[in-house]
Amino acid sequence: MKVLVLAGGLSPERNVSLSSGAMVCEALRKRGHQVALMDLFYGLDGAVSGRGLYVAPIPESYKKVDREAPDLEAVRARRGDDDPSAIGPGIFEMCKDADIVYLALHGVCGEDGRIQAALDLLGVPYTGSGCLGSAIAMDKDLTKRLVTGKVKTPRWETVSVTEENIEELAERIKPPVVVKPIASGSSMGVYIAKNKGELKNALAESAKMGCRTLVEEFIQGREISVAVLNGAALPSIEIIPKTGFYDYANKYQPGATHEVCPARISDTWEKAVGDAALAVFETIGLSVYARADFIVTPDGTPYFLEINTLPGMTPTSLVPQEAAAAGIDYGKLCDIIIQESLEARKEGR
Repeated sequence: MKVLVLAGGLSPERNVSLSSGAMVCEALRKRGHQVALMDLFYGLDGAVSGRGLYVAPIPESYKKVDREAPDLEAVRARRGDDDPSAIGPGIFEMCKDADIVYLALHGVCGEDGRIQAALDLLGVPYTGSGCLGSAIAMDKDLTKRLVTGKVKTPRWETVSVTEENIEELAERIKPPVVVKPIASGSSMGVYIAKNKGELKNALAESAKMGCRTLVEEFIQGREISVAVLNGAALPSIEIIPKTGFYDYANKYQPGATHEVCPARISDTWEKAVGDAALAVFETIGLSVYARADFIVTPDGTPYFLEINTLPGMTPTSLVPQEAAAAGIDYGKLCDIIIQESLEARKEGR
């Protein structure tokens, strides 16, 4: 099969996406597919022809995720043009030439439904959920509104933070709370504020990001993630950072986090988190695969945090670990995602 892997782009999660794309490309080539890895933002930048991408070596630098998020202004400057488009030259032509587009994109530049909608209009099949489910899942506030009543979720409110209202918000909001962007991933911009000073700092950082912010009740418990694949929950995984919480650095630096899969929880807890993940998945109309994140309290109650429609496929990512615990190796997982996605597109899912 001819597969185009789209990665990179202009998301703050760009480096994570390149790592996912490199790993997927390598795995699918080993399984006999013709696979090209293409950066959504740079496209055909003149370095190699479209046909050449199918045999081009995979940069080893892509596989490792830097501790810091990329400088997106520097990324823009490297393309060397004034085109405001987030999509590089030749992207859609390459997409139409492939049997399927494997979306290894993360964050607002690929996980929010817009690239899915464009590919739908082109009649090009792609991996993962459709445009509407993707857009809903990217908005943490909207997702919570839809699933409330079906699963438990921490109390929350959504605020627009400016330099002018930080003091007012800090007086009104009572810590401990979690402060995070409404449409971001990889724990970017996430802060746990346990006192007023930390809350003011977190809100100030949110104001810099210039987006709506979710302020969520802090729930004490164990951090458990559950992937859904082809309509079933995979074995859960528990995340135990060695220092701090599961932030960007702890997610992608090897050895920074202790991950236990299957999670050492009772069958009752396992069923509860699996059922909750499936309920969220089905309520917002997702398809193929996703990963839901929970905090499970000492009494076994899962509190839903968010769901990721294009979860990471990096060397430290959670979904491949969960699949492995179910007897599905990395290459087979990529193939399952492709086959199920082709069926989903045929059925309009």
